[in-house]
Amino acid sequence: MTIREYIRQNWNVPNVLTLIRLLLVPVYVALFALGEKYLALTVFLLASFTDLLDGRIARKYNLITDFGKLMDPLADKVMVITAMCSMAIGNKTIPAVIPWAAVIILFIKELVMVIGSAVMLRYQIVVYSTLIGKAAQCMFIASLVAVYFHEWFVTLCSDWFMTPDLILLWLSIVLSLVALFIYVTRALRTAREQGIIR
Repeated sequence: MTIREYIRQNWNVPNVLTLIRLLLVPVYVALFALGEKYLALTVFLLASFTDLLDGRIARKYNLITDFGKLMDPLADKVMVITAMCSMAIGNKTIPAVIPWAAVIILFIKELVMVIGSAVMLRYQIVVYSTLIGKAAQCMFIASLVAVYFHEWFVTLCSDWFMTPDLILLWLSIVLSLVALFIYVTRALRTAREQGIIR
């Protein structure tokens, strides 16, 4: 297959939205580096919206492609990891909020997901997300948005052992790990049923 044929085969609205989400990553980084926290947040929300939109369009109009199966979750993970790292590093005008332990746990979890998805896709096995996985992703996005208002939570909940935004973040990480366990379990079960592993 030539490059032109590959592009023609995968050139549809969901995949274009996925590429836009990838292109928004450097835009987010630039805005955050300039100290434009809320503009960076707006870009993050826009990227999250394209993630929601491309999946719905792909399923509704049967525009699911191998490119989309691989790049859609990858683009989502790149944006989420970028947002997490930025709020863990901070800069001169934006204080660091997210603990590095949370970033490392999420990075390992996402790495397992990407490698697992690539291996399963090689054997034509697609393990679709579960309700828990979707709930974990929604909670995670909500927690990241809440982190941008950390200073407000500190003022409002000064006597709490942990601010609500960080509580929500850790809960979403726990739920994400539960979703990962279910994903791995289902993938292994499918692989056994197809005789790929014993």
